[in-house]
Amino acid sequence: MTRDELINLVRTYFAGVDGEDLDKIFSTFTDDCRFTVETHGVELRSRDAIRGMFERLWSNHAAVRHDNFQFVVDAEHVKIAAQFHVTNTFENGDKVYKSNCNFFTVRDGLFDTVAVYMAGENTLDRAE
Repeated sequence: MTRDELINLVRTYFAGVDGEDLDKIFSTFTDDCRFTVETHGVELRSRDAIRGMFERLWSNHAAVRHDNFQFVVDAEHVKIAAQFHVTNTFENGDKVYKSNCNFFTVRDGLFDTVAVYMAGENTLDRAE
């Protein structure tokens, strides 16, 4: 994949997250994608677990927005890192701002691993 294709794959993924669109998110993942929140000890290995994580995120916030992206691309090894800002808006209008970084590896044009490094509270919690 080219640098632009890798960046577009990341942008598609985050458009799905911000738009609460699981189909768009899963269009960027392999069937066996491994999703981790490294800073909080979370590891998810199934679409059902990943789906539940995003459904909890969306049910706990009025809106989620990712922006101000910076990318480091390794097209030769088909990897990309994205640093970005996150704004989580709660139902009462309160906002929390974060600076996060995700690392993605790609197989056959789709993410096979997503590793999240998150500032502050874990908003991608696993089911208790």
